[in-house]
Amino acid sequence: MFRWLPGLYYDLMLSLAGVLVGVVILVVGGTMLVRGASEVAASLGVTPMVVGLTIVAFGTSAPELVVNVTAVLDGQTGLAFGNVAGSNISNLALVLGVAALMQPITIRGDVVRRELPLLLLATTVMTVMALDGPLTGRPAEMDRVDSIILLVLFCVFIYVTVLDFVRVRGKDPLLKDISHSATVVIPEKGRHQWWLLLAGGLLLAFGGKLTVSNAVVMAAWLGVSPAVIWLFVVAVGTSMPELATSAIAAWRNESDLALGNVIGSNIFNSLVVLPASGVIRSIPVPAGGASDLVFSWVMAGALIPLFLFGNAKLGRITGVIFVLSYFLYAAWRVRYPG
Repeated sequence: MFRWLPGLYYDLMLSLAGVLVGVVILVVGGTMLVRGASEVAASLGVTPMVVGLTIVAFGTSAPELVVNVTAVLDGQTGLAFGNVAGSNISNLALVLGVAALMQPITIRGDVVRRELPLLLLATTVMTVMALDGPLTGRPAEMDRVDSIILLVLFCVFIYVTVLDFVRVRGKDPLLKDISHSATVVIPEKGRHQWWLLLAGGLLLAFGGKLTVSNAVVMAAWLGVSPAVIWLFVVAVGTSMPELATSAIAAWRNESDLALGNVIGSNIFNSLVVLPASGVIRSIPVPAGGASDLVFSWVMAGALIPLFLFGNAKLGRITGVIFVLSYFLYAAWRVRYPG
């Protein structure tokens, strides 16, 4: 394959193919892991609603978590940072924008409405912690102390969310969307549920290693920061589960599920994926990383007036603006990588 290309271009195309294959393996592995975990949970008597709120919601972020840990263990901290920043940006601008283009997104329940400020809070705390170094004369980085604090905040978030769902159980449209969503249909106890878990985990590990190694080669060949490749190639690929879930939910007019999927994924990325990597090794903010965090924060902040102070609706025109914002920012970051 690609043997007809000159030597240098052959290496580039080979590394690009390796990245794309690795991303596909990650997505397939994540899907199998979610499916297997859902079946195991069902066999243990866990309700579809709980499965939808936990396993499916956080399982779609499994590829990001695996590649981040793999990158940090390989010493590629720039990739770990770019993965989280890129995934958050693509979820807010691209995934949510595409979902709004398919069907205007309207908040109907209180649970998602209350999670929006939590999304902005999580994004703000992560941004401040990553960029607080220069205020004290240190390099900007996410160190172990910052990471532990973020993980504790995630535990608080889970506690508040569970209490919220218990209080409005059976009354909130999000719970009805989850109960009827194809992504959380739980089959009868099967023979292969544990095999799905094992196979999904192995595929995630292999896909993570393949993606990281080829992304480093590709970035070196192009002469750009590996974080740029991670922001707009790998991050978009690992966001495909969120895009598929949100698009299907929007098409079925399950607005709360479409928005809740994006909110949950970004909170998980900010409060689990990045700090889990930071506990292993401090993650310096790479060149251009500050603008990535600020852009992600601006996109999260834009949802507050749209949903809380307006007509609680993300229409198609706003969806176009979000998608265009993503591609314009991507073009700017490639043009000015740092």
